Amino acid sequence: MSTRLPASERREQLLAVALTVFARQGFHDTAMTDVAEAAGVTKPVLYQHFSSKRELYLALLDDVGHRLRTTIAQATSDAGGPRDQVQRGFGAWFSWVATQADDFRLLFGSGNRRDVEFALAVSHVEDALAEAIAPLIQAGIDTTHQQTLAWALVGMAEATARRLVADGKPIDAERVAAHVSDLAWAGLRGLRPG
Repeated sequence: MSTRLPASERREQLLAVALTVFARQGFHDTAMTDVAEAAGVTKPVLYQHFSSKRELYLALLDDVGHRLRTTIAQATSDAGGPRDQVQRGFGAWFSWVATQADDFRLLFGSGNRRDVEFALAVSHVEDALAEAIAPLIQAGIDTTHQQTLAWALVGMAEATARRLVADGKPIDAERVAAHVSDLAWAGLRGLRPG
């Protein structure tokens, strides 16, 4: 039995443990009993915080997405210019992928695409990332063009990360970020107003 914690701390502990369990076993192969046992609590304690496995999983998707957005926003907030923003944004992304593999697997695992509600939750994270990036693209282009390019940058980062994670090898986040940011910057630098 685990130590009695204040409700907010217990909730955070349960989310952290559930993240590991779901990332390794997937949604369908994980039972609430698995999470409770891994957290060292009883199922009733787990159900005091989350009424169902689905509610717990959705809370995890939201939590991981929020932390990812915060990580990238903090990395780019004091950049010295557009090129630095691109480098720092990709640097934060690939560092997150390299150090938070469970977070990445949970948020961008293929199982989420098969469930409409989970896919929508992941889509909200992707939307938020693109919405944060779009205004940073200052090239005298209209808002729709900015949003399209922001989505392209999110897609490029996500697709590259998926491939790296699938390879199962250690990720040199700094090197990968440098390569991808060079490609992105070359394209962004070549934009023409219109």
